[in-house]
Amino acid sequence: MMNKSSLLLALALLTACATPRTQDTPTRLPPIETLDSAAQAITPELLLRHIQVLASDEYEGRLPGTAGEDKTVAYLSEQFRALGLAPGNPDGSYVQNVPMVGITGHASMQLSAGGKRIAMQAKDDFVAASHRFQPQVTVQDSPLVFVGYGVQAPEYGWDDYKGLDLRGKTIVMLINDPAIPDPAHPGELDPAMFKGKAMTYYGRWTYKYEIAAKLGAAAAIIVHETEPAAYPWEVVRNSWGGEQFSLKSADGNMSHVAVQSWITLDKAKTLFKASGLDFAQMKQAALSRDFKPVPLKARVSFTIDNQMREVSSRNVLARLPGSDPKLAQETVIYSAHWDHFGRDPNLANDQIFNGAADNASGTAGLLAIAGAYTKLPPPKRSILFLAVTGEEQGLLGSAYYARHPLYPLNKTLVDINMDVLNTWGPSRDIQIVGSGQNDSEDVLTTLAQKQGRVVNPDSNPEKGSYFRSDQFEFAKLGVPGLYIKGGVDIIGKPAGYGEARRVEYVARDYHKPSDEVKPDWDLSGAAQDLQLLLRTGYTISQGSSWPQWKSGSEFKAAREAQLAAP
Repeated sequence: MMNKSSLLLALALLTACATPRTQDTPTRLPPIETLDSAAQAITPELLLRHIQVLASDEYEGRLPGTAGEDKTVAYLSEQFRALGLAPGNPDGSYVQNVPMVGITGHASMQLSAGGKRIAMQAKDDFVAASHRFQPQVTVQDSPLVFVGYGVQAPEYGWDDYKGLDLRGKTIVMLINDPAIPDPAHPGELDPAMFKGKAMTYYGRWTYKYEIAAKLGAAAAIIVHETEPAAYPWEVVRNSWGGEQFSLKSADGNMSHVAVQSWITLDKAKTLFKASGLDFAQMKQAALSRDFKPVPLKARVSFTIDNQMREVSSRNVLARLPGSDPKLAQETVIYSAHWDHFGRDPNLANDQIFNGAADNASGTAGLLAIAGAYTKLPPPKRSILFLAVTGEEQGLLGSAYYARHPLYPLNKTLVDINMDVLNTWGPSRDIQIVGSGQNDSEDVLTTLAQKQGRVVNPDSNPEKGSYFRSDQFEFAKLGVPGLYIKGGVDIIGKPAGYGEARRVEYVARDYHKPSDEVKPDWDLSGAAQDLQLLLRTGYTISQGSSWPQWKSGSEFKAAREAQLAAP
């Protein structure tokens, strides 16, 4: 149980953060019994009830633009309304329309190398899609070029392209960042290069397609490898095999690279061998700053026939107005994505991607925290509860809100994001994804210690999870983002139990129809984490200073520019 001194300590820590200071009146906390009572209202039973609804077959996998979305939006809106929370949209509704385009593509790929054709079976050997809003997208007889990791990073003195003219060419890239060995510590990665073990945004597949478009490539192919990608090929196949969504744009997404593709590692090795090259040797060569693009003795053609539709998807949001007349215009956001992958009629057995952990659990957490706030005296600043669409399609809902905020980003203190909660029981630890970024982590750390818990950095920073969930879209525009994941030191379980369950989830259930409510779930750990996030957000909302990006954060400049703007 928290005590009043621990909350005051956290508030003092936040007050000591950098400017902007926003008020000088003393901070008042509710009686500790009131805060404890509100936190205890977040229960495993409450979470399970919400998850069972959202992850039920009736909701059809919660794909945007389907009946499953309609049911999800209706459920979330009704839950917010029943809690007595105000509509989050100033127009008086609980929704923000998010205009998207949905494209269901049927792709073929003809690949030849060394004068011989390499058979490529859709979904088994490759996936390919186009975000261009066109009925057919083609790339004909395009020469292939291996560009290593496909990275241009001037801050590291790194350029995998070396001025190569990519027009008409298809680039082949490795996933993740260049894994540069540490010359001082054999077996470890150089912390001065691409953050060592931790992934930078250069390692994300989204960046790789973005740089391909920027440099004018005809198409882009990423070589999938399970370990650096942090998920098996089945995840790629499931994620890219159905309808793909993107935000609607004036140019019909013609600024995107025409074809975005992945191939399996086995097919990549076959391609390189047929081109007279050894894949392992080329991968090793790509770890040098001196690496230059290597033309492959190969050519590729793609044809993608698209079925297209415009979709008006929706973010769902509710607001608790702040109690301070001056500070109510400032906002603390809690976010979670409600969407998943819908239904795949081509599957023989279970066709529904229920998304129980990902992310019915986080959405349930959002509702539970919202309910807990209604049991507290309203904080000085306003709280926005934001359930976003299209996360699985590339963080679309959060990107849309960040670009079209209903409450100004330069008056938004932090986004506290929830994505895949702990289903294994209470833990002695908790992990901060992307740790070392901003001061909100320090507030959480102080309050976690008073829970008797240890706060650790992400145990798998190489997976780049900070770039894979919704707080990233706020961070890119300068708003500090706080994203935790459940601990692995599970109380009452043997050492290694939590990490083993996490690995098992990724291998067995992540982005698969089997992500359903399991009979052995223990949501008391999720409740424990959500109670911590409740206290953290409430403390920040009452503080006299805002969370700030720390020195060295790549997002610090964006916030400074944002706050300096008139």
